[in-house]
Amino acid sequence: MTDDQDFRSIGSDVIDRSYDLAVIGAGIVGLAHAYAAARLGKRVIVIERNGRALGASIRNFGFITVTGQEAGDTWRRARRSRDHWVELSAEAGIPIEHEGMLLVVRRPESVRVAEAFLKTDMGVGCALLDRADLLQRFPQARVTDAIGALWSPHEVRVESREAIPRLTRWLQERWGVEFRFNTATLDVDPPSIRTSIGHISAAAVIVCPGDDFVSLFADRIASRRLTKCRVSMQRLAAPGYRLPAALMSDLGLVRYLGYAALPEAVALRERLEREQSAQLRHGIHLIVVQSTDGSLVVGDSHHYDDTPLPYASAETERLILDELRAATAIETPVVERWTGVYASAPDRPMVVDTPMPSVRTVIITSGTGASTAFAIAEEVVGDLYDQTFEDL
Repeated sequence: MTDDQDFRSIGSDVIDRSYDLAVIGAGIVGLAHAYAAARLGKRVIVIERNGRALGASIRNFGFITVTGQEAGDTWRRARRSRDHWVELSAEAGIPIEHEGMLLVVRRPESVRVAEAFLKTDMGVGCALLDRADLLQRFPQARVTDAIGALWSPHEVRVESREAIPRLTRWLQERWGVEFRFNTATLDVDPPSIRTSIGHISAAAVIVCPGDDFVSLFADRIASRRLTKCRVSMQRLAAPGYRLPAALMSDLGLVRYLGYAALPEAVALRERLEREQSAQLRHGIHLIVVQSTDGSLVVGDSHHYDDTPLPYASAETERLILDELRAATAIETPVVERWTGVYASAPDRPMVVDTPMPSVRTVIITSGTGASTAFAIAEEVVGDLYDQTFEDL
């Protein structure tokens, strides 16, 4: 039986419908909150409107990114969440596909941003490689104009479309979390939760709606003035060798706030506006990660709209692949394409709201769900139950 088939069968029968906590949404944010509550000994049910997780949680790179995250809480949460991924991966049967990151730099201005980053607390353990060091780790870059790379050992990568169902099954089998799929949540008023299959009783509720702003507490979500971001992704055929780590390019230095907020990033952005204005206009930065079968997941672009259209343009794909060739010299056929949508806000990485004393709504608005959800869940669940996770 495949992971996907097994995943869809989880929670086909829910006999006892009285729980300490109901989590609405079975994406990574919902699963992280279910995990945190289960670790506190709570009886948890997860309610999901679809037959499986279909949103941003399975449409991303599976790249647990630490280096480059916004300084402060986001960076701290990414480090904590990365540790959780490493700890649970073996027990939950989630392979770590590769570790670390090489951010290829092709301009002197990029080198100065990387040097400034290394002087911050977030640069601990990272290093700036010259071209010879880069070629030693990634010989294929010899035909690019790379002048070096920022190396980070902190990142890990999982295969999202496999990791989410395996994490779901592990939560059920190891932690006793119950799941109900193909079930719409119609109204929340603890202890009563009205769903499309009837009432479920839970003393507390955590709503993790992803990019669904209208099903529950729509008025409160609307007051946050959120929008949505559509990303374009591709899977490419295996290049015939293993990557030494996840790859990025210096376009990421003006997008990831851990770099982009540095004063040195101003000059780099000015140069990129002259040389790669089309990529910046489409919100393109490069991430390349590898799967067990050798294929590559490559992206991505960022287009913002209250109701994003599902269409991905050929121009956007071409611009992404142009950057891929320029920075890494990788050029293999595209074998799969898709888009994803996530909640977005220009001024905050996440929203946590308390519409009722025993209810929380949690929306990650920065595209960092896989990278920060476990740490955010500890904060939210800890606050809900006035408990700490430091000793667990």
